[in-house]
Amino acid sequence: MQLDPNPFFRKVILPWYDSDASCWLMIVLMLAVLLFAVAGLAEAQHISAYHDHRWVPLLLLILSAAVVVSTAVRLIKRHIRRSSR
Repeated sequence: MQLDPNPFFRKVILPWYDSDASCWLMIVLMLAVLLFAVAGLAEAQHISAYHDHRWVPLLLLILSAAVVVSTAVRLIKRHIRRSSR
């Protein structure tokens, strides 16, 4: 989001989906998905019929971890930016 160099109002209005509360909610939900993926991976390891399908929970684990990391980085950057002002 580009900022106007001389805005009338100085406070940046973030969209609702980029607020701190929605970022924390996304992290919590993705951690639940990550735990679900770990459970699916453990189950796929134990049952020999599911060995060929281990890639599904592994992909789910990787993607949910990527979302958690990227959202956490966004929150950290925002916190650093706020504390420097």
